[in-house]
Amino acid sequence: MNPASLTVATARTALAAREISSLELTNFFLERIAQYDAKLNTFITVTAERAREQAQRVDDARARGETLGALAGIPLAIKDLFDWRGLPTTAGSKILRDNIAQDDARIVTNLFVADAVLLGKNNMHEFAFGVTNDNPHFGAAHNPWNLEHLPGGSSGGGAAAVAARLCLGALGSDTGGSIRIPAALCGITGLKPTFGRVSLRGVVPLSWSNDHAGPLAQTAQDCALILQAIAGYDEHDPVSANVAVPNFSATLQDSLRGLRFAAPRAYFEQKVDEEISRAVRDAERVFEELGAMRVEKNLPHAREMFEMNRVTLRVEAATFHREWLETRKDDYGADVYTRLKSFQTIRADEYALAKRQQAELTRALDSFFDDIDFFITPTTRIPAPRIGGDAVNLAQNLTAFTAPFDVTGVPAISIPCGFTREGLPIGLQIVGRAWDEARVLQAAHQFQQVTEWHSRMPTLQGR
Repeated sequence: MNPASLTVATARTALAAREISSLELTNFFLERIAQYDAKLNTFITVTAERAREQAQRVDDARARGETLGALAGIPLAIKDLFDWRGLPTTAGSKILRDNIAQDDARIVTNLFVADAVLLGKNNMHEFAFGVTNDNPHFGAAHNPWNLEHLPGGSSGGGAAAVAARLCLGALGSDTGGSIRIPAALCGITGLKPTFGRVSLRGVVPLSWSNDHAGPLAQTAQDCALILQAIAGYDEHDPVSANVAVPNFSATLQDSLRGLRFAAPRAYFEQKVDEEISRAVRDAERVFEELGAMRVEKNLPHAREMFEMNRVTLRVEAATFHREWLETRKDDYGADVYTRLKSFQTIRADEYALAKRQQAELTRALDSFFDDIDFFITPTTRIPAPRIGGDAVNLAQNLTAFTAPFDVTGVPAISIPCGFTREGLPIGLQIVGRAWDEARVLQAAHQFQQVTEWHSRMPTLQGR
């Protein structure tokens, strides 16, 4: 058995059959981290001893015949803005470098309840406020498909680690596309659940109105398994929704025959790289071959949704950082400080209007699903750029198609749908109605059953 070829789903099967132990699996990934991460820089903190202890506990419990959690023995990683008791939660910043978590984030607690093994905390864009993961304090994370290219952000460390098979899955956050963008650029699967589906307690915020937490993994099936473990109501989180959690894996195998989908044009065609456009059109035909019916339908307010995300995110980020912007200005990276400081000039009436429009656009998007089950778009306008580009300009091209669904809070997933001539991954975004992650995952899984983009693995070189 080559553990690098395993997914979360196949690893669960192998562990349950005792074809491999959790400790063996954990040591395999720790060895890959030691071999490859000096060049990839996907981790800020590696918790090797903790991971081995967790894995051994799972193996011992399995040997005793005890009932184990759904992710028992599965090696995962978490973005370094989730609290893990006793470890620093840096949020990729100098300011929080010595911020030792006093408790576990709810999402981390849920992983431990599921008996997952955590390998460490992933590199990220400073304070999750950017799409490059070119971090001035911990160094840039690199795209495993080409080390000169960025992995996307802000959850770029986790996405690159999954793509490089340094872990089987990772947890990320998504405020303007920070799960889906790096998933697209690194050739893996990344799911942003519905706003309120996953608790944000114990997570360093970027924007209270737009923040989401969700899984990064190789496949939609893997994302369903991880989401099952982390979803659920948290009475101590003010934005957590008391909504029943379905079995996200129950309908993965269901046919798409009879479902209706749209592929909106206009806004989602603007400034899109030709190779990405071609790959998305090919994906449309795959869905039709799977029995889904394409409906000609445009999304008229996509640009307004994008703008509302920008306004609400900027005001709320500047508010959260207001004290540090005055007392710790020299401890920020230049791009993050400059933008946060400039956002303090946004007027209260602009923010109030944006919040009202956010509610109106969310309602309008719900109506958009009256005659369709899901719709697809490119995840990004461009493939992974080279490291060192203008972060602000890159953000325009990388968040244009993802940010509209943060401000409206609906579930969206990015899955691989091709590669450019230069060998860089291309991402396809699937968007669904609020609380219908199961449909989004079903569509993504069925696509992955008849394509092989998600199974490709980058060629890595060690130290």
